[in-house]
Amino acid sequence: MLSSVAQSDLEFLSRLIHRQSGQFIEPDRMRQVAFKLIPVSRRFGFKSVETMVRELRHEPQGLVTAVVEAMTINETSFFRDEEPFVHFRNAVLPALLRARAGRRQLRIWCAAASTGQEPYSLAMILDEERAALKDWAVQIIATDINATALAQARQGLYCEEELARGLTAERRLRHFSNEDGGWRIAAPVRRMVDFHHFNLMGDYAWLGELDVIICRNVLFYFDAPTKAAVLEKLTAALAPDGCLILGASESPRGSTRALEAYGPGTFRKMPGRVAQQRVG
Repeated sequence: MLSSVAQSDLEFLSRLIHRQSGQFIEPDRMRQVAFKLIPVSRRFGFKSVETMVRELRHEPQGLVTAVVEAMTINETSFFRDEEPFVHFRNAVLPALLRARAGRRQLRIWCAAASTGQEPYSLAMILDEERAALKDWAVQIIATDINATALAQARQGLYCEEELARGLTAERRLRHFSNEDGGWRIAAPVRRMVDFHHFNLMGDYAWLGELDVIICRNVLFYFDAPTKAAVLEKLTAALAPDGCLILGASESPRGSTRALEAYGPGTFRKMPGRVAQQRVG
């Protein structure tokens, strides 16, 4: 807690982070989490967070990026909450294989991918189903706003503690090798994932049409208008029969009528509904 930071600075930080990332932190709560900015202020040569905030008001891009990254939440694990991944394998994937049998192409976007455990979890499932996917073109696009987290994700190297969270012994043996003092995910699985630096507040056009979007444990950090706007863009990026997979405590209810429940944490685009149709 930084009790000396002025209320006006906390309010400015709250607005800046919301504008840059969509994450909404109440100014009073900002005082509790502002300790995350101490390493940033030191790295950029400021004597205090207060001094750094004064410079932030001029919005130098490098400093703004570092502050936003410091305030992002990178909590993740392999096969987090498990049920959505089981449902993906047992219901979503078979349905898509039937529906896409003609073109034999599958496109998945994992938004807010953090250090990579989530997209690699999907890649492991797809690798385990490679017999059914023979001669298919499968693409997993993984994005995050935090460049530091993405750098680790691209390496695919994890410590013992990270593997212990959600990964079975069978999958560790099948998909990882002991390397460089940690565990590196197998190259065939790693090559399935294409990582990009991307902000959910940005333009989704470059992503094209997607069969599945995974955007888990992100929306609850947004205020209601931002959540609704992001859900509209996510839904618009889905194929007409595409699926959106959210976190265990997240739901599109109250923000859009364009999605219907389709299993644990999973919502399917409703035929004939436009993405922009909100609950009024």
